Amino acid sequence: MRITARLVIATTAAFAATPLLADAHMETGDEAAPREVMLSPDELLAPYYARLRETVDLPEAGPNPQLAANTALTRFAFGSCNHQSASQHMWDQIASQNPQAFLMIGDNVYGDNAWDGDAALESLRVAYADQAAHPEFQRFRASVPMMATWDDHDYGLNDKGAAFPMRRWAEEMFEVFWNSDDEVRSRPGIYDSVTVGPEGQRVQFLLLDTRYFRSDLQRMDWQRERAPLGVYVPNTDPASTILGGEQWEWLEAELAKPADLRVVVSSIQILTEAHNYESWENFPLERTKLLDMLSAREESGMVLLTGDRHSGGIYTVDHGDETLWELTSSSLNLAFGDVEGNTEREPDPKRVTPFFGIENYGLIDIDWASREVTMTLKGNESDTLAERSFTW
Repeated sequence: MRITARLVIATTAAFAATPLLADAHMETGDEAAPREVMLSPDELLAPYYARLRETVDLPEAGPNPQLAANTALTRFAFGSCNHQSASQHMWDQIASQNPQAFLMIGDNVYGDNAWDGDAALESLRVAYADQAAHPEFQRFRASVPMMATWDDHDYGLNDKGAAFPMRRWAEEMFEVFWNSDDEVRSRPGIYDSVTVGPEGQRVQFLLLDTRYFRSDLQRMDWQRERAPLGVYVPNTDPASTILGGEQWEWLEAELAKPADLRVVVSSIQILTEAHNYESWENFPLERTKLLDMLSAREESGMVLLTGDRHSGGIYTVDHGDETLWELTSSSLNLAFGDVEGNTEREPDPKRVTPFFGIENYGLIDIDWASREVTMTLKGNESDTLAERSFTW
């Protein structure tokens, strides 16, 4: 049988499975009914990426010291929303606080700003290369152990999830750039777990992937005067997901492992319900599932770290028998507001500090003797913008 194929690729949410239209003819010339073969974006693009892999060198972030497994962590830092073409002054500010580790928690570069729709994601590759070339970044990475997860702008396209057709290639770029370990590279998505410290001082980092498996967002109906705080409405379809089945199973298993303090990293905010931008509230059933699963964890302290918002603040909510704390830090070098410019614009009973729209990074201090965590939001000159402490 001879098969010829006509194929059109569209980068839309409907591209979850694309029909490959095959006109099938018997060798005798007899007509046969056309066959429709359903292929996923990953299957359609796999041959192209196999060839691309042979011809393109992917950027790497550069040498980075290993965080020793027996390290007793007392201070680490984190940040998000770092544009490769903007000032890199924050790296020296963060280094001045002597963190033992640093977490990049999303929008680590902005690779979609110049994207023209090419399947090679050339603008993302260039963004990574530009970031790696900054001496400030090189100096910081050579001295401070780093961990990373992604958000939309280093995943491939603003607000996108599982329907993004080029996600496999974006994943490969991420894993090469950040030198992901073999376990991360062996599975779809880039979620990761790292535990360090001696017994009694074990810190478990759980870096979630809120992009690769995420169902489509639901937009509010068109209106002449658009709501000032986003355009999304909650997706209450029980089949919708943020983490996907495999990652949910992984998270539940990780939360059952022994740890003294857990650090749960999500690129998007978890606790707030005050806006209609991206957050876990876009999928309220998933949000409840997450909070319930976190509350059912093996006994330990816990802090939530989030980014994305180009503003920073501290949030708290009671869930079950405990009080949950979340520190949002964003952005390292792409601020859209002023000192407290977003506080009045976005009132939120769950936020216990102002909402700082200037450049910032987050700092976590751990006092093991008193079982106390101190969350600090630092400005672009390492001034303290907000601070809260809790014990467990």
